[in-house]
Amino acid sequence: MAVHVKDVPEAKRYEARIDGEPGVAGFADYIRTPELVAFVHTEVAPEHEGKKVGSALARAALDGARAANLRVLATCPFIAGWIARHPEYQDLLYQSRSSVSD
Repeated sequence: MAVHVKDVPEAKRYEARIDGEPGVAGFADYIRTPELVAFVHTEVAPEHEGKKVGSALARAALDGARAANLRVLATCPFIAGWIARHPEYQDLLYQSRSSVSD
């Protein structure tokens, strides 16, 4: 089973599809600005839970942010938790100016 993730900017989300299966297996909604991307909601279809669809979405979305040189604001609990478990992505997290020391 291969999970393929694609950015769909017109829908403002990343979509995951599984080879040979119709429809979207999951998605991660975002709001993008010139400086950052805020991930606001991630959802995996119940029949695809436990099949690494959410992880594929998170990895592709965060790799996309890195490639675009964008910071990440993870308001979605799933994306925030995924980043917490994968320290190699924590450098992408947005830091507000008030929390950055001079």
